[in-house]
Amino acid sequence: MKLMIVDDSNIMRRAIQKYLSPMGLDLAATAADGITALRLFGQYRPDVVTMDITMPELDGLGCLVEMLKIKPDTRVLIVTALSDPETGLEAVRKGARGFLTKPFTEAELQEEISHVMGV
Repeated sequence: MKLMIVDDSNIMRRAIQKYLSPMGLDLAATAADGITALRLFGQYRPDVVTMDITMPELDGLGCLVEMLKIKPDTRVLIVTALSDPETGLEAVRKGARGFLTKPFTEAELQEEISHVMGV
């Protein structure tokens, strides 16, 4: 399965990549903002996306909606520092398959990605 990591923090993108590398996902692309993410998403068509919410240009929820218009079966895990329940519910209503708050452990991220992938 192809993976895309979308987060405005380079440190977070690298951590997610490191934590998910043992799972055998093929890293297709990374992006630091929603506009770049949409462009790369259209080019690489990943199966699984980790998505931050608070980003420049286009936020994660807006990006989520646009990605699912392009490829509705994409499995998106929201990974964010926003921990209020309403944000999680809104993300799920818009099509996210999971929601994980920062900070998280390697095991927590792997468990959530497995859930999102249906493993």
